[in-house]
Amino acid sequence: MARILLVDDDENFRTMLRITLQRIGHQITEAGDGSMAITLCAQNAYDAVMMDLIMPDKEGMETIVEMRKNHPSIKIIAMSGGGRMSARDILTMAKAVGADQILAKPFENGELVNTLKSIGIA
Repeated sequence: MARILLVDDDENFRTMLRITLQRIGHQITEAGDGSMAITLCAQNAYDAVMMDLIMPDKEGMETIVEMRKNHPSIKIIAMSGGGRMSARDILTMAKAVGADQILAKPFENGELVNTLKSIGIA
């Protein structure tokens, strides 16, 4: 069982993903924005963070950079469905600033499981 911090401003998406991750045996903490994620990471130890990139207030890209500085060993999966930029472009940028893996929304459960395995979380 891994401890995963799930960061996304879409509460419905977080709920759906939390339920899926819990069903496969992981312990999930949720955050609605990057600022909350930074606070939670300072207070708790997580094996991985699943980070949406486009959020109000503190966006995912900025949060990934800060997490990399303060928690260099944490595994980060960046997620995006795009927005002002295509999902592929913004996810490529997330890898460049420190994300270990990327997932384009929407994604299938099999993609999720394979991505978790690729960062050492079964």
